Amino acid sequence: MWSRICDFSTEDDHPVADVTVIGGGLAGSEAAWQAAERGCSVELWEMRPIKQTPAHRTASLAELVCSNSMGNLSLETASGLLKEELRRLESVIIHCADANVVPAGGALGLAREDFSLAVTEAVYGHPSIRVIRKEITEIPVGPAVIATGPLTSDALAEKIAAISGETLFFYDAASPIIFRESVDQEKVYLASRYGKGEAAYLNCPMNEEEYYAFVEALVEAELAPIKDFEEDMYFEGCLPVEVIARRGPETLRFGPMKPVGLPDPRTGKEPYAVVQLRQDDAEGRLFNMVGFQTRLKWGEQKLVFRTIPGLKNAEFARMGVMHRNTYLPSNRMLDATMRVRTGKSLFFAGQLTGVEGYVESTAMGYIAGTNAARLARGEEPIKMPRGTMMGALAYYITVKEGILQPINSNWGLVPAAPKGENGCRLSKPERRARQARMALAALESFIGVGVTGGQAPVSKY
Repeated sequence: MWSRICDFSTEDDHPVADVTVIGGGLAGSEAAWQAAERGCSVELWEMRPIKQTPAHRTASLAELVCSNSMGNLSLETASGLLKEELRRLESVIIHCADANVVPAGGALGLAREDFSLAVTEAVYGHPSIRVIRKEITEIPVGPAVIATGPLTSDALAEKIAAISGETLFFYDAASPIIFRESVDQEKVYLASRYGKGEAAYLNCPMNEEEYYAFVEALVEAELAPIKDFEEDMYFEGCLPVEVIARRGPETLRFGPMKPVGLPDPRTGKEPYAVVQLRQDDAEGRLFNMVGFQTRLKWGEQKLVFRTIPGLKNAEFARMGVMHRNTYLPSNRMLDATMRVRTGKSLFFAGQLTGVEGYVESTAMGYIAGTNAARLARGEEPIKMPRGTMMGALAYYITVKEGILQPINSNWGLVPAAPKGENGCRLSKPERRARQARMALAALESFIGVGVTGGQAPVSKY
């Protein structure tokens, strides 16, 4: 199996498949899997490693770039509900994620490389999927899914722009990753916020003086230049840490450096601020800086971040980076099946559609791959119920009025929970739990209609 994964052959003398998928990220891998599980032959085109992107490092499918977390696991969170919906729909991405977890408190933290290898093995091992390692520069003919992500190659991006008539973009960033052995264990402590789950995060506590000195150094540090950069095109859900700091000296204490629920066991008190490190690999050798996506020059990152207690001698496995991301005007271009309104056999999936997040991208890959297969089999594409988080997300990005900004799953997308007995207002946890039950009930009815199917493999990794 490993020899097949490492075979980067680019020959293309092959029969035309029922469904073509362009892009081997999370969305593309999910789309290819779902189409293959529905009886279609699938060609999955991925240009890496023949041609790399500014953000990717490996040749694996479904490589995690920005973070190794898929968000909260609790059904009282929108992210947790979305993952559960995909789990019940037998998503190959969620299956591989569940099989490659690392401690992350109440979140689904992943062993970054092991997860990607598990997806790679699953996709390569499917008898109906053929992976082609080559850049594709033309829009495929026939049922096809484009899931090339925000780092779509220039040649293909031009063809997509010709279809859309417009191209939108924002800037995204990744956090640094640190070798645990270089962290001063005497200065940090293990804990998860509010004690949820196991103590999974390394916490670097700061007192008031240390905090304000850090903020001052952060806002004065030199930024890496980006060609044609536009300051107002950041995605609010993934702001660089220095941008947050420039919005006011207290903003980090109410954002990624929030100390609430993280008392230092040595004092019994919450620190003034805290920097959290989350395990990034299965062995626990690598930890990423939570919420510390950055555009600082690499030398500046080392100078500034080594002032954090416990990180004086930090060694970096990866520095933080920023890059321009592209996404489509899906609200004017796609319908909720992820199909192009003017091209009946072309679908889009993943971040390219205007969703933000690994799980959200996977969800759009599921919808697009399922519908491309249905079209190939002479069936009409289907829409997910709007009562589900998946369906609500697809509906939102395809009908939003005005300018579409990248969006995560959130409770405002699904129907509100009814009031309690005698019209009493429910507590927030009760409202969220009811919304989750309503969404899952809608999903189970949808599954019962018989539009889903297939089994995810048991990963060997």
